Amino acid sequence: MGAVASAMARKGYVVTGTDANVYPPMSTFLENEGIQIFQGYNPANIPADTDLVIIGNAMSRGNVEVEAVLDTHLRYMSLPETMKEFFLWGKRNLVVTGTHGKTTTTSMLTWMLEANGQNPSFMIGGIARNLGRGGRFTDSDFCVLEGDEYDTSFFDKRSKFLHYLPEVVIINNIEMDHADIYDNVEDIKLSFKRLLRVVPRNGIVFINADCPNCEDVRQHAASELRMVKMVSVGMGENADLRITDVEHRTDGCSFTLISQSQDEGTEPSPLNNERFSLPMIGDFNVRNAAMAACAAAFAGLNADQIRTALESFEGVARRQEIRGTVNGVTVVDDFAHHPTAIRQAIEGLRQRFPKSRLWVLFEPRSNTTIRSLFQNELAEALSGADFAVISPIENYKRLAPEQRLNEEQLLADIQAAGTDAYVGRDVDDIVAHVVTHVHPNDVLLVMSNGGFGGIHNKLLIALAQ
Repeated sequence: MGAVASAMARKGYVVTGTDANVYPPMSTFLENEGIQIFQGYNPANIPADTDLVIIGNAMSRGNVEVEAVLDTHLRYMSLPETMKEFFLWGKRNLVVTGTHGKTTTTSMLTWMLEANGQNPSFMIGGIARNLGRGGRFTDSDFCVLEGDEYDTSFFDKRSKFLHYLPEVVIINNIEMDHADIYDNVEDIKLSFKRLLRVVPRNGIVFINADCPNCEDVRQHAASELRMVKMVSVGMGENADLRITDVEHRTDGCSFTLISQSQDEGTEPSPLNNERFSLPMIGDFNVRNAAMAACAAAFAGLNADQIRTALESFEGVARRQEIRGTVNGVTVVDDFAHHPTAIRQAIEGLRQRFPKSRLWVLFEPRSNTTIRSLFQNELAEALSGADFAVISPIENYKRLAPEQRLNEEQLLADIQAAGTDAYVGRDVDDIVAHVVTHVHPNDVLLVMSNGGFGGIHNKLLIALAQ
């Protein structure tokens, strides 16, 4: 929403908006763009001469501003509809999808095109450091989009990415997520199958060869959509383009891509036998980089252009971002909405800080992590740390008791796995607990999909004191 708000403002529209909670980095970005944001919903926030209201997918009936829009018959659209109508028709749209890694992969791909003079439009669910913003729209033929499988709006329950007119689709992985709108992973796979139905004959799909759910989607598309070209990318032997010779360092990693498609007449990838390095850690970022490189090559970049851009990629705000080091203790911020993301972040930081004790401070906040759906998986993921600290769940009463994450059971399961665990009363209690027990050279990994009550700065201040 913030990136589109900025893009509309730069097209000459006067843009204002409302959110329940406003926090960095997006709040700072919007302020710098001159966009006024109201905190707290009120019909008076909607100017009388409004031409168009864009309603985010977090809004529902009963919201006072939504009701005011409907009552006064104002013109309204969803965010994806707005993007399609104002920015996407006639473009070569490269859409990055999957449960995990969308923001980082989209940022990598955008930077590859940007660093090589393509001036792409882009829409990213975060702030890419190389780009300084989450979105813009230019006169370039290329538009790179982070494609979310979440529903479009309260009045359009299709996945957002179905609006994005893709020429290229990347599917990083598919797991159960968004338990508030999907009953099971089969429903999620159905959305991805529908997405592939709108890929043109001159387009392409790059799909994770190591993910069983992706393989199911690929097999379906192969039988139903034979005119759509698909390339599987992964570390396993069955991949059309295999990621091999992965080398991990504390400051990054390297890998090689090898074409091994057995289909008769298939041309090897232009990235065959090419080696790439990136200043990021973890197998998940290796896969993100490989996917981005494949899409960039399809867009016309050569291996040297991709390699140089990847080596200069600076990452994404709130993705393994070091917020500060005080008295030998390092505070790292990361985005978390799923047990797999937590596990991967822990594995990555183990590689980056191999001699440090690792704390994970986790805020269950997403519609997935506040539910009992991943009760066992959350315990398993958090047990990978040396210390796990969990915040209390807000707004859990909107769920039936049997649907709620049981934090007492989570605590017991983590402790049973041999990891020290604590459930705080509030943010200040968590900060006091951590500062009392932390040692020099420890790493504090803060994981949330929200602001976590400003805990990052509170930790840095308390550590200094």
